[in-house]
Amino acid sequence: MTEGRHVSMLTTDSILGSATWIDIAAKDTVAAAGFYGAVFDWTFHPAGPDAGSYGTLRKDGKIVAALGPLVDEGATPAWTVYFETPDVEATAKAVAQAGGAVRAEPFDAQDAARMAAVTDPGGAEFALFQPKALKGLETTSVYGSLGWVELQTADPAAALEFYRGLFGWRGADTQLGDAPYTFVSTSEGDQGNTAFGGVTAAQEGVGPRWVPYFDVADADDIVTRVQGAGGTVLVPTVDVPGIGRIAWFADTSGATFAVLQPA
Repeated sequence: MTEGRHVSMLTTDSILGSATWIDIAAKDTVAAAGFYGAVFDWTFHPAGPDAGSYGTLRKDGKIVAALGPLVDEGATPAWTVYFETPDVEATAKAVAQAGGAVRAEPFDAQDAARMAAVTDPGGAEFALFQPKALKGLETTSVYGSLGWVELQTADPAAALEFYRGLFGWRGADTQLGDAPYTFVSTSEGDQGNTAFGGVTAAQEGVGPRWVPYFDVADADDIVTRVQGAGGTVLVPTVDVPGIGRIAWFADTSGATFAVLQPA
């Protein structure tokens, strides 16, 4: 283990079904950039005049996420996880055929990537990412970057079957405390070494959603930073045996995210 790193399976390699990109849609992009800068020491870099207010968030010069404005009427601020596909059109069509919905038809994000916004049959929103000039996030699984993604849904078994049909994901059932939990892996490579996320039952009163976990060196320090930046602590720091120390937050516009201090 090197300083600032730990053993993790989320990778920047180009792999079908991997969590390749992540962004947040915010009411106020300037305020959001300030908040995440205070919490994770990220810096905002505009993507250019043709990208509107969209840009990348960077840690030590490398892209760890992206930030843009809300574009759909009635939309609420939220993080969106993008999964890689070699053919956005075919995968978007497969989403619809499997009972999901296509919220935004495939489009080109300049020459960077081809994308589409979709919803799974259980109601969780996510997006598709076909790399072009941009291959995806430039760093993951180091402190201050994306380390895990988690789907909370009413029917975890049905959700896993849906994503298995899209991306070939593999699942490994376990227990985290008293709750059933399924680790998910990409279709390629050793199943244990390619796990990048999990699927679990949504708590009562919480709708289906994908939640990003960002790796941190000190979860308690992040609690202090979030509170100082005007965010809300949804779940105070708690130790999960064999996993690490986690906490859940809402940023200043209400978008949910979590942190993990690896065991």
